[in-house]
Amino acid sequence: MNRLDGMTAVVTGGGTNGIGRAAAARMVDEGAYVFLMGRRESELEDAVAAIGRNVRAVQGDITKQADLTRLYEAVAARGKGLDVLFANAGIATFATIDDMTKGDLENVLGVNVVGTALTVQTAIPLLNDGASVIINASTSADRGAPSMGAYAASKAALRSFTRTWASELKDRGIRVNAISPGPTDTSGVVELVGAENVAAYNEGLVASIPIGRTARLEEMAAAVAFLASSDSSFMLGANVLVDGGVNQL
Repeated sequence: MNRLDGMTAVVTGGGTNGIGRAAAARMVDEGAYVFLMGRRESELEDAVAAIGRNVRAVQGDITKQADLTRLYEAVAARGKGLDVLFANAGIATFATIDDMTKGDLENVLGVNVVGTALTVQTAIPLLNDGASVIINASTSADRGAPSMGAYAASKAALRSFTRTWASELKDRGIRVNAISPGPTDTSGVVELVGAENVAAYNEGLVASIPIGRTARLEEMAAAVAFLASSDSSFMLGANVLVDGGVNQL
């Protein structure tokens, strides 16, 4: 399919082997030119090499306005505006209310909420009429899983922002929607729980997923591509749960 022919897209958090990188690859396959942003230069280089064409990396941090400005200046220099923004970058931490520190809160909310808001706000002048903005939320926003308080709260805030931004940008035909991934097999799990704990962590996850497995990256990428394309033209302020039944059954 070439649903995104000629479109220009931005994907934040696209360096690691996760949803952002998979979504970028899928959008390139469907005809888009993608700008990837991430914090780690080496991972971005790997992502660009893996995708192979129609992709450019811009190293940066979404919490830093100067980095976002540099990203969008690169997009503007291409001369075609911006058709798709996948605000994917985010972090997680495990901490109960007893153990959570002020630093934990500031870090998670600073990246996931403030960083995402800056990502979208800075893009607005560049967004073409009819563009699609996709926010990476989470099934955690609707659950009360122990130790996930700061992360869940940040994703609930993004779900709220999705509705507000959809209302504010709709007169330009810009559609803002969210995707809420369920448990997904990404490299980020290693950073979250440590390599020695991944097997046990995944085993526990699978037991809680009605469909009986974690999601594959390409399944998440397909959902992002759907929201990026005109196939989702009648969706506005929606939250697409791709969760294997976790929040449904």
